[in-house]
Amino acid sequence: MDENMEQKLLETGDLKGRIWKESKLSWKIIFPSVLARASSYGLLVVTQIYIGHISELDLASYGLLQTFLLLFVKGILLGMSSATETLCGQAFGAGQYHMLGIYLQRSWIVDLVMATILLPLFIWATPLFQLLGEDEDVTAAVGQISLWFIPVVHYYVFLYTTQMYFQSQLKNSIVGWLCTGSFLLHLLLSWIMVSVLDLGVPGAMIALNVSSWSTVIGAFVYIIGGWCPQTWKGFNRAAFADLIPMIKLSLSSGVMLCSNATVAISAFSLCISINTWESMMRLGFFTAACVRVSNELGRGNARAALFSVKVIVSYSLSIGVLFWVLFLAFGHEIAHLVSSDEAVAEAMSGLTVLLAFSFLLNGVQPVLIGVAIGAGLQRVAAIINICCYYLVGVPIGALLGYVAHLEIKGLWVGLQCGILVQTLALLFLMWRTNWEEQVNEASKRLDRWLLELPDGPADESSSHARIHPP
Repeated sequence: MDENMEQKLLETGDLKGRIWKESKLSWKIIFPSVLARASSYGLLVVTQIYIGHISELDLASYGLLQTFLLLFVKGILLGMSSATETLCGQAFGAGQYHMLGIYLQRSWIVDLVMATILLPLFIWATPLFQLLGEDEDVTAAVGQISLWFIPVVHYYVFLYTTQMYFQSQLKNSIVGWLCTGSFLLHLLLSWIMVSVLDLGVPGAMIALNVSSWSTVIGAFVYIIGGWCPQTWKGFNRAAFADLIPMIKLSLSSGVMLCSNATVAISAFSLCISINTWESMMRLGFFTAACVRVSNELGRGNARAALFSVKVIVSYSLSIGVLFWVLFLAFGHEIAHLVSSDEAVAEAMSGLTVLLAFSFLLNGVQPVLIGVAIGAGLQRVAAIINICCYYLVGVPIGALLGYVAHLEIKGLWVGLQCGILVQTLALLFLMWRTNWEEQVNEASKRLDRWLLELPDGPADESSSHARIHPP
């Protein structure tokens, strides 16, 4: 009896130690990721504030472009870049360090092509919004601003891919510092361009482009300058090899993630800001789940991957429950804090219950998507995503919004139903997945795309990786 009790105590102590160790690893990823995403989004917010002081028409045009076109394009590029996160994370876990740089270069090629394909949305933004029935004055102003977003679109290609390259090797702090620095630079440049030089909308957009690209330039300097000696071996023609599998994985990732922007769009009229800022935190947990799962599967440790998921879900769900309780209990007061306009505040307070439940669902769903990406299950998750949003969420939202005349509430309820079904489906997928088999799949994927270094392994720490000729 005493021996059994002692064994239980030892197991409990070991569990506490594992939780503490996993928590440190997870928050090392989560905090810089949240900081980076909040700073990146802050660039758009600061620009919006300065344009709002220029004219109401320009503000409406900028908001239209940012909320609908840019958010849609960002969702696709973020999703496609997640393929980099899968491959780099698993390769790093397997000790195939030199492959990270090759995967990064492949993702640049694939994502740049996709970004270029999407550019007509901004080039012909005026006729596009005219077709959608927008006011003529607004669409004319849209045409004057939309071309300024073209460099921003290409900035997101390099931001997301380099961010995931760093995250997979636990260099998250680099991304956090670079994005924070660009945000501070943006504050200064916006003030100079708009307030001092009085350059109007062009000045605000110049500041946005310069500040955003400063992050990418800083990342390039860090990578090429020799601070990633194990994972960057220079530009390589091998980046053009095996592009078809990379394209397939990237497109699956893009389909899986781009639909998530729909929730933010549906809530735009009253709740977009709160929902977006909260999303910065949940994307941090999404990143942590993806990195930890891909690293552990690459190492061949399925049990450690599952343990990481449990710890990250626990933290994410706890924060989701906290926001859920706060908005259920104090939704009316929060609405009046956000807006001084009584009519707007009252309308928003009617939506805070829906906002509260969206926070609760967001406590689990992003982590499950991160797990799917980390395991390389993008194709299955993409099918789940399409079915849940477009066969469940959109039809229910349309019925409630337009047939039952609940308008935005109905649309939002429908989309939340889609997220709920998606969460349940992803939970079932995680439960049914053979994680030992996923370890084998990760090994096969890495072996299939592994390229031999010209002079052999980079160092002793990576010499255990299996080296096969291309």
